[in-house]
Amino acid sequence: MLIENLSFPMDRRMRQEALALRDAGYEVTVICPRGDNQDREKFVVYQGIRVYRYSLYWQASRGLGYLLEYSWAMLCTFALMLWVSAKHGTDYLHAANPPDLFFLLCLPFTWFGAKFVYDQHDLCPETYETKFQRQDWLYRLLLRLERQSYKTASLVIAPNQSFFEVARKRGRVPVEKLAIVRSGPDLRTFRRAEPRPELKKGYRYMVAYLGVMSVQDGVDRVVRAAYHLGKIREREDVLFALIGKGDCWERLQELAGSLGLNGSMHFTGRIPDAELLSYLSTADVCVAPDPPIPLNHMSTMNKIMEYMACGKPIVSFDLLESRRSAQDAAVYVEEDDAESLAKAIDALLADSELRQRLGEYGYERVHSTLDWSHSARALVQAYSRLEMV
Repeated sequence: MLIENLSFPMDRRMRQEALALRDAGYEVTVICPRGDNQDREKFVVYQGIRVYRYSLYWQASRGLGYLLEYSWAMLCTFALMLWVSAKHGTDYLHAANPPDLFFLLCLPFTWFGAKFVYDQHDLCPETYETKFQRQDWLYRLLLRLERQSYKTASLVIAPNQSFFEVARKRGRVPVEKLAIVRSGPDLRTFRRAEPRPELKKGYRYMVAYLGVMSVQDGVDRVVRAAYHLGKIREREDVLFALIGKGDCWERLQELAGSLGLNGSMHFTGRIPDAELLSYLSTADVCVAPDPPIPLNHMSTMNKIMEYMACGKPIVSFDLLESRRSAQDAAVYVEEDDAESLAKAIDALLADSELRQRLGEYGYERVHSTLDWSHSARALVQAYSRLEMV
């Protein structure tokens, strides 16, 4: 299993996929970068899964940085692939994008019978267009790399129906090569904990955000909503806890400081799951600020299901896949506007009965429909089809 943008087992989706394949009898090895503050060992055996990690010296936010980051990551990954294959053999190469470069590394192995599994976590062309607001030669290159990834793969894994349709229509992938494996919390380990009131730092309420902090994630809307709530609506009883990291992390802290929000806004960075569950279980409202752009309409937001697993009401912008996930567990904001987001948060904080109703609905929906066990079965079934090819 090949990962570039997160360490393992920090990457929850890949961790769950690896464990599901292990439980089905596969011997699993993961190659990934080392984490910033966790997953630092170069080699470790994690619950029977071999994990090889390399040092990633660049976290890119623009052109030259991406060139350095991906060149180094691909070089380290390929060297470790050769090492692992020589030592243990390789039957399947399961690559999680971004980037859409792994097919280049996997091609030599496919010549000797290994099968390439393309696990499409992101639509890279749309991500690039969203970040840089253009469709230039690099956008066209990303489309080409995506097409080659589809073409090289023996199996394409889509996280939802929207990605499935992109692969089928844009990528011309035959339906028999496609499988939907939804992201979802593993309720054996990802479950609500006892609230810890001290995490609120003396505030009456906590609003939590969990996830990556890049341009397309819209976390700046949360910061500006906090400003509207505290400075304009004069609510001084709300703490915002922003959990995660990304290439906008430092700029978001600067924005919070410039708006005078240092006291009411807490940036935790990436934290272990136990601490993360304490924050979500303590929060009164959880927020999904991903703006209503084409990329986000097609993307499943893992945080939505994780909020629901902790029984928390959600405020979200009105996105196609977010509605498919949350249904009646969320209040939806139609306009991409921080003030509208603040109004929705304010109204939900003022209505304890609505918070309880939304939280209970989400909790039941995750347990009945969106638990990872359903996706684990879909993943193993997809691999069983590969064995017959």
